[in-house]
Amino acid sequence: QENIRIANCTTAAQYFHLLRRQALDATARPLVVMTPKGLLRLKQASSTLADLSDGRFRPVLDDPRVGSTVDRTAVTRLVLCSGKLYYDIDGHENRAVATSVAVARLEQLYPFPVEAAAALIASYAGINELVWAQEEPQNMGAWRSIRHRLEAASPAGVAVRYVGRPWRASPSEGYPTAHRLEQDRIVREALHVGAS
Repeated sequence: QENIRIANCTTAAQYFHLLRRQALDATARPLVVMTPKGLLRLKQASSTLADLSDGRFRPVLDDPRVGSTVDRTAVTRLVLCSGKLYYDIDGHENRAVATSVAVARLEQLYPFPVEAAAALIASYAGINELVWAQEEPQNMGAWRSIRHRLEAASPAGVAVRYVGRPWRASPSEGYPTAHRLEQDRIVREALHVGAS
């Protein structure tokens, strides 16, 4: 019933503007922010002073490569993700090869930004696949609560797929090596490139 807010910010500016919006909003409701410590120290997640002073919180962030190195009309697969996984996908060795893939971020998970997500998806007229990628197992994370929203925002005939860990009783792999291998598999599947 939209009585809480849940966010997973990917930049320092987004985090700043989210907290600022929360403090200034007259509608008092709890804010849940999911941010791993590694993301707080990640250089790619830093922001400029202009982003901090002139920006605002945006619930959905488009792929910054689109328009510069990726042609929007050539994109056939739109990958939506949240949090640190974006940097794993964007920084992967095969990211440059996946020229028909755009990777966008969902910064606010609840209330779901219906209009912003629909506008982002509609801006990619040539997509034939919409992918939600997450680190968490399929029975955890955001997938189960936003799937119907993604399907509603998806154009007719565009498949909505899940990429991530299968259903599990535990949220983690248990071993760092197994985690890295599974993370690489998720990123490769999101980018639609073969496993090494």
